Amino acid sequence: MKKSLLILFAVTCFGTQTLTAQSKKSSYVAPAAIQQKVIEWRHDIHEHPELGNREFRTAELVAKHLKSLGIEVTTKVGITGVVGVLKGAKPGPVVALRADMDALPVVERTPVPFASKVTTTYNGVETGVMHACGHDSHVAILMGVAEVLAGMKKDLKGTVKFIFQPAEEGAPKGEEGGAELMVKEGVLDNPKVDVIFGLHINAQVEVGQITYRPGGMFAGVGDMKITVKGKSAHGAEPWSSVDPVVTAAQIITSLQTIMSRNVNVTQNAAVVTIGAIHGGNRSNIIPEEVEMLGTVRTLSDSDEELVYERIRQIATKTAEANNAEAIVELPYSSHYPVTFNNEALTTKMLPTLQKSAGKENVILVPAETGAEDFSFFANKVPGLYFYIGGMPKGKDPKETASHHTPDFFIDDSGFVTGINAMVNLVLDYMDDPK
Repeated sequence: MKKSLLILFAVTCFGTQTLTAQSKKSSYVAPAAIQQKVIEWRHDIHEHPELGNREFRTAELVAKHLKSLGIEVTTKVGITGVVGVLKGAKPGPVVALRADMDALPVVERTPVPFASKVTTTYNGVETGVMHACGHDSHVAILMGVAEVLAGMKKDLKGTVKFIFQPAEEGAPKGEEGGAELMVKEGVLDNPKVDVIFGLHINAQVEVGQITYRPGGMFAGVGDMKITVKGKSAHGAEPWSSVDPVVTAAQIITSLQTIMSRNVNVTQNAAVVTIGAIHGGNRSNIIPEEVEMLGTVRTLSDSDEELVYERIRQIATKTAEANNAEAIVELPYSSHYPVTFNNEALTTKMLPTLQKSAGKENVILVPAETGAEDFSFFANKVPGLYFYIGGMPKGKDPKETASHHTPDFFIDDSGFVTGINAMVNLVLDYMDDPK
């Protein structure tokens, strides 16, 4: 029902002629040769993963490939990012395509011949390094798309900007990174980008499918630190203390009323999670302070403002009622805005996604409380971000390994959907940019 309403909205806003004409345009279909190249690139990148702001080998591979295609290349953008500019023979808009490059501190367990054996020290702990979220797939797909579009240069009605972004999972402690830094350094300028498209492979979506959502698709995220300061005492004499442990417990419980009593859950979801709590070192000593770390997820700017304010009120007033003090740092170290798919752009390009994967394989989905730093790009220019399937056909998504885990697995045959979609989005938008 929702999908039908969305298509009706497209007809209303853009006219029947535009929708019909776009549906009838010829569709690019990736040949077997480019599909095989993309798979081989992905295997190579997967076997040699690199953490955020350390994607040196990956960046070199990307830059070398783009240069071989005659694309203008800039390296070291946002520390290790690579940007390629392909100027078509005809005038037109500037369309940006983004792929993230970084891996995660995860020990791989998948039984594939190209599994990662890379190890490193992360936050003082020895660990493996693994492409456990599919960013290797994104890089390989965009390398393939660059090769296809470079071969169409004489027919391109505009310019394509290929953005290979580091540190989507977050920069190392004490460093800037990711989409936010690239935007700060002007990646969307010179030439100025008109629209941006991005994709993410999904291990719980079947190969051949595309899922999307207009408006807020992924939540905005901010981490927080709440420090509760009290007065230490012997555990046998709690009346001599100002107990930060009890105060922290009351704060944690009360924070959950924000979602049940303050956020309008008929419009958007929200999450407040305390993921770590530290305080004290003995069973019979009430400590002076307790430190809590948590995450906040919201799907609109207004909800974020509401939730942040309520967290501050609840923490400080609860502490005050216990003669303690609460210091709230929110955001603490990082903040990603809501990943917002421009509604008019999403409606306009829906027929392109449908012809790229088949109308029956393009599925409208609910918003997610995960986060994506593609949001920094889409906050500056109209953006469209979507999932492509990476789960083998016939599998149960409830039983397949999730992202960010040692058993994360992607079916390579899903890459063709991403190649087709990205190429078609560029060509169709350039044909009708208004």
